[in-house]
Amino acid sequence: MTKFKDKTVLITGGASGIGKLMAQKMLSLGASKMIIWDINQDNLAQTTNEFNNSGFTIFPYQVDVANLEQVKQTAQKVKDEVGVVDVLINNAGVVVGKFFHEHSHQDIDFTMNINTSALMHITLEFIGDMMKKGEGHIVNIASAAGMVANPKMSVYCASKWSVIGWSDSLRLEMKRIHKKIKVTTVTPYYISTGMFDGVKSRLVPIIKPEKAVRKIVRGVIKNKIFVRMPGIIYLLPLIKGILPVRWFDFIVGKGFGVYKSMDEFKGHKNS
Repeated sequence: MTKFKDKTVLITGGASGIGKLMAQKMLSLGASKMIIWDINQDNLAQTTNEFNNSGFTIFPYQVDVANLEQVKQTAQKVKDEVGVVDVLINNAGVVVGKFFHEHSHQDIDFTMNINTSALMHITLEFIGDMMKKGEGHIVNIASAAGMVANPKMSVYCASKWSVIGWSDSLRLEMKRIHKKIKVTTVTPYYISTGMFDGVKSRLVPIIKPEKAVRKIVRGVIKNKIFVRMPGIIYLLPLIKGILPVRWFDFIVGKGFGVYKSMDEFKGHKNS
């Protein structure tokens, strides 16, 4: 069981959305130091003021997680100014939402760098101290899109498939070398934050941010290997494994309408 009491937590993308809500929840459960990384300085300042006014200790850092030098420099500042990170939440992510042929090379690099490479680089900066301490917990926010292909999400799907493979391999490696570092991979369906504004879902419910946070935090406390939401997402690997591809496409694409869910996608208004 992972307890947040008196722990140091780092959340990327922690100044808004589910990142901010997770920070709030973990502080309420006794986390002693909350480190927030975010690229948006205004959101970072506002969130810091809100939490400080509530009596919580916040350590904010403005950082572009796609910039490796910034990641390395900021990680060192965290170690010098705050100390060892006990729980790392790799939450920052982006989605472009276009057909693949409409992507630019910059769109591809933008998505893969933030959604995939950044998680690995950030984890690499902090896992060594966790191993020396003999414990730690790494939480990687992936997506159900990492298990199901979807039109207008090709690069996003690719980035999340990569995260799932890397994250679960990391878990197995820690177990193999007998390190008490837990790894939890989170694979939610759409969450109703600005990131997926405009998305439509016919049968599978879009998840409220507060509910998503409750499930993630509960899963981390229980050291769950995977946290999937809603419940039907737990069946995806089985259904995909036993059905012929065209049957799967018909049921998921036409029956559940997933393959048209991005047709009216808008995303963040300031994107």
